Amino acid sequence: MSVEEEVLRIQKKLNKMTSEDGSGQEQALDLLKQLQTLNINLEVLTKTRIGMTVNALRKSSKDDEVISLSKTLIKNWKKFLSGSNAKETSSTSTSKPKRDKEEKSSREDKDRDKEKKLPNQFPPSSSNTTDAVRLKCREMLAAAIRCDTEEFEGCASPEDLAEELEEAIFQEFKNTDMRYKNRVRSRIANLKDVKNPNLRTNFRIGAIPASRLAVMTAEEMANDEIKQLRERFTKEAINDAQLATVQGTKTDLLKCGKCKKRNCTYNQVQTRSADEPMTTFVLCNECGNRWKFC
Repeated sequence: MSVEEEVLRIQKKLNKMTSEDGSGQEQALDLLKQLQTLNINLEVLTKTRIGMTVNALRKSSKDDEVISLSKTLIKNWKKFLSGSNAKETSSTSTSKPKRDKEEKSSREDKDRDKEKKLPNQFPPSSSNTTDAVRLKCREMLAAAIRCDTEEFEGCASPEDLAEELEEAIFQEFKNTDMRYKNRVRSRIANLKDVKNPNLRTNFRIGAIPASRLAVMTAEEMANDEIKQLRERFTKEAINDAQLATVQGTKTDLLKCGKCKKRNCTYNQVQTRSADEPMTTFVLCNECGNRWKFC
């Protein structure tokens, strides 16, 4: 009978004793002594899983000798497992230097990429001022200019553009008072506007110089959507004025509720369906007040 078959025979008996609530402790002790004499190796332990059986017997037994011998067997068998792990460790240790080198190279690449994404530190070495307010304004302007992920090859860096723009604003006011700060804030807001990429792009490629952007009005910097709205409102205002003055009828029968004068011009327009009364638009020629009534 082979060692494996003998172990399986003993294991079957030990399992039966374990299920019988620890009875037959003397026989269990004899079986454990037989296991102690057998030449059990790692292969036998793995196939039969005798270690789990002996450990279960140890937990269920109340006999000190059985418990002690079970612990001894388990301790000896664990040495096989430790030896196996040591072999695995030695086989993988040869590839560790190569893996460490690859990980180090990967970390260095990530660090370089991170450094590229980080904004340049303020103040730059070429900065012509040490004023804290001006340096902070330049930093915020650079961040607003840089909010695009698009790269502009051959163009000045956001830091250089921000320095040039801030310098142009400062030269107009000659100090960092509220007017200067408001001017800087309006440039930042318009440069960061996601609906207004044209302003940012034109500034970065040089189509709009810093000296020009520094003095542009809100209407000139506005995005296309706002410009269209303003144009529409302007046309409507012109049409209303023309309707009230060119086509209107002058009268002193109507009294302005604002200046209380009776110098008005009115005009009647059919703004609703034909069976509805006309709408009367009135313009005060004295103060320019406008109103309407049906």
